[in-house]
Amino acid sequence: MNALARGLFDSHAHLGAPELYEEAGACIARAREAGVSGSIAVGAGYGIGLNAAAVALAEQHPDVWATVGVHPHDATEWSDLARRALDGWLAHRRVVAVGECGLDYWYEHAPRDAQKHALTEQIALAREHDVPLVIHVRASRGSRDAFEDLLSIFDQTGADEVGGVIHCFTGDLEAARSCLARGFDISFSGILTFRNAGDLREVAAALPLDRLLVETDSPLLAPVPLRGKRNEPAFLPHVASCLAEVHGRPLDEIAERTRERALQAFRIDPT
Repeated sequence: MNALARGLFDSHAHLGAPELYEEAGACIARAREAGVSGSIAVGAGYGIGLNAAAVALAEQHPDVWATVGVHPHDATEWSDLARRALDGWLAHRRVVAVGECGLDYWYEHAPRDAQKHALTEQIALAREHDVPLVIHVRASRGSRDAFEDLLSIFDQTGADEVGGVIHCFTGDLEAARSCLARGFDISFSGILTFRNAGDLREVAAALPLDRLLVETDSPLLAPVPLRGKRNEPAFLPHVASCLAEVHGRPLDEIAERTRERALQAFRIDPT
């Protein structure tokens, strides 16, 4: 049986991050031992150049695929040169999506106009290559502003033509349903397990299982009971167990359904 036919699938892990890259092989081995049969190595988040680390890991490991993109924190780095670099990486057969890209109004490390521009350009790139998007979206405190702007940009750019994943979802039920309606699945991270995340668990319980994914967002957001540790894909069962609990379903079913949905969302052929 193909290994991807069983086990969990980590839909978002920064395996090429400086904290993980040097021991990525051992990290991936621990994930396999924990029942994680595949992972998406997300290239964005550490500057444009480190997208290359995610691509390299996808080349080296048969159960790892990569995304490339410009994170909203790095939106001021967007340029014609950046676009050409992403265009080149997207030609690689193991690169399956553009991202993570999006809008972050919580930290706002880059001006909002720069974030919107970089996102719009990356949506165009995803449409050109016919690959899905991995979206980061975080609103300012007590607001829905980033979600409102994101949905507006989706509608203006035809993002629904490629769809993708809203990673590390922390919005409300209305936002989740609006994203689902535009062809974007919802992925939950270790935040789902946090003691103060009761509202998020209610959102997760109200969403259809066939549109949900699970992730670690390694090396960040280690789930309960491992909070404070450096996160890695081997910790994914804790996230999946929480999702299983809120849906009242067995863990094996959650593993199967979120794995299958991840393969569909990223258009990965498991054979």
